Amino acid sequence: MDDNKNTDNGGRKGTDNKRSFPRGPQRQRKPGQQLRPEDDFNWNKVLKVVLSWSAIILLVFLVMTLFKGTEPTELEVSYAEYQSFLTAGQIERATVRKSELTNFDFHGKLKTPQHVSRNGREVPLTNFVLTLPIMDSQVIQSWNDHKIDFTVEKEDNTWLSALLSALPWVLLLVVWLIIMRRMQGTGPKGIFSFGKSRAKMLNEGAPKVTFIDVAGADEAKQELMEIIEFLKEPSKFQKLGGKIPRGVLLLGPPGTGKTLLARAVAGEAGVPFFSISGADFVEMFVGVGASRVRDLFDQGKKSAPCIIFIDEIDAVGRHRGAGLGGGHDEREQTLNQLLVEMDGFEQNSGVIIIAATNRPDVLDPALMRPGRFDRQVVVDRPDVKGREGILRVHTKNIPLADDVLLEVLAKGTPGLAGAELANLVNEAALLAARQNARAVTMKHFEEAKDKVMMGTERKSLIISEKEKKITSYHEIGHVLVARKLPEADPVHKVTIIPRGRALGLTTYLPIDEKHTYSKTYLETMITYALGGRAAEKIIFKALTTGAGNDIERATEIARKMVCDWGMSDKLGPLAYGQKDEEIFLGRQIQRHKNYSEETAIAIDDEIKKIVSSGMKRAEKILTENMDTLHRLAAALLEREILDGAEIDAVIRGEDLPPVERRAAVKPAELTPGKK
Repeated sequence: MDDNKNTDNGGRKGTDNKRSFPRGPQRQRKPGQQLRPEDDFNWNKVLKVVLSWSAIILLVFLVMTLFKGTEPTELEVSYAEYQSFLTAGQIERATVRKSELTNFDFHGKLKTPQHVSRNGREVPLTNFVLTLPIMDSQVIQSWNDHKIDFTVEKEDNTWLSALLSALPWVLLLVVWLIIMRRMQGTGPKGIFSFGKSRAKMLNEGAPKVTFIDVAGADEAKQELMEIIEFLKEPSKFQKLGGKIPRGVLLLGPPGTGKTLLARAVAGEAGVPFFSISGADFVEMFVGVGASRVRDLFDQGKKSAPCIIFIDEIDAVGRHRGAGLGGGHDEREQTLNQLLVEMDGFEQNSGVIIIAATNRPDVLDPALMRPGRFDRQVVVDRPDVKGREGILRVHTKNIPLADDVLLEVLAKGTPGLAGAELANLVNEAALLAARQNARAVTMKHFEEAKDKVMMGTERKSLIISEKEKKITSYHEIGHVLVARKLPEADPVHKVTIIPRGRALGLTTYLPIDEKHTYSKTYLETMITYALGGRAAEKIIFKALTTGAGNDIERATEIARKMVCDWGMSDKLGPLAYGQKDEEIFLGRQIQRHKNYSEETAIAIDDEIKKIVSSGMKRAEKILTENMDTLHRLAAALLEREILDGAEIDAVIRGEDLPPVERRAAVKPAELTPGKK
């Protein structure tokens, strides 16, 4: 039997924490909006970056100047002085470089030092430079006549040359800065940033969902509403000595809406909301999990009052000491740090932890105690009223036809959780869209319900007439036995159209929600589960593999009746077999045999007795109603689907209206592009 889930989600309003910045204009904040560091221009950081790069550039120029200073000092001379040096034969050698389009720089060296007048004083001169307006054959001939050893070089740019020579050093400096930045963990991809928390802070732009959008979890909403009210108005509780709960643990089956309830809390609370998964704490490096826990709570303390939501906390909160093979357990170290942060010497006032799990049985007892998780809120599958509320939430934006009755759908979907109901509504909407309907009708919902609860129709599966006949009698065996047993659940629908992995299916809808099961009801379940095998045995005098799942289910119920629920008169109200649930290997790896061999034989005898009794009872019912069995099987063969009303009409002996047989899907119809 299944149950239902509720779903919700939400956004977060920011707190009104005031911040001051030393430089630059301060950004105005709307009421209820929290300022984030990235929202404001940090002039201190900009100034630090500018000064750093200025120092780097200055260092490069100093290096360039140093290299340049190693060259001989040249003094610029006039053309007349150059002519006097040339005429006197004082120039030993020279280098000519082209400086502009027509001009040439003449770098000369004298044979002996000379003194020239500069600013009223004599200056020694050995190397000099001047710009020649032209360098023709006459000028070159004069240099040869005076035996000057000269060379002509290509155009040279001193600054460009210096920059090119400094480029390798600049590149090394840049690489070094990048490595240091990564090592310091700045940015999401830093080398050591794996020690930082991966928690996501819900921002103002996220879609907001409140408790108005939550249905089917009224008790859970009430518990969480008190937390929100405490955050909004703490004085109301503190004046009577009450303290804010430190943690709330959401328990429940998968899909019941635990995570979405937390999102609704984020939408209602109006305080910073951090979200992280339990699996985000543990990495391949030792100590990373504990480091992330510390960083997460440091963020929470800075933003207090705030809420931290840890999804799937069983990934990090499992029992300590349950690992195999010994050695250091990173998960245990992370859990120890989490326990200390939640309730250690240092009080985390204003930080509330909300965690969700569907495996509370594997959590460490130290994590579950009051003071860490003060409240444990069960988010169970919804009842009929809850399912109707969930359907109304998910259909509020879907055009519904007048014949849609959500209360009827809620009664016809026992055991479905909120996520499954959301999937049902979505399947109905997609089916209506494929048929180009303007609104979703009750027929669309019924087909979607059959698809979700029974599986997708496999119309292309070719089944022989003999197999169809066997399947028909098998399913009618379930139907007729259940119909003749007053304790059985009413039959909702039976079909011989293959769905999922089954060739035929019979579905039952309980009238009332059941939370406990009597011995009579369990024996009835075993009896109509074996009705299909009994029909095959009576009609065809043969046994098939089609009853394999039925026999497995009947045996499991009988074993639990004897070993777990104490429903055996011979063995009494005792539990036999202790389950050994290894935390890291999965559940029920083995069952400890804490009873004798004699008791084991007695258990087997009792299980066989219960199952065999159900089989004989089913055979008796079918033998006494043979005519009804044939009529129902013939009707099912003809129509392929029978609902509860049609089954009752056939049992009363009434004729059903003719129905058009469904055409089998041909292989050509399955080819893309063909209809």
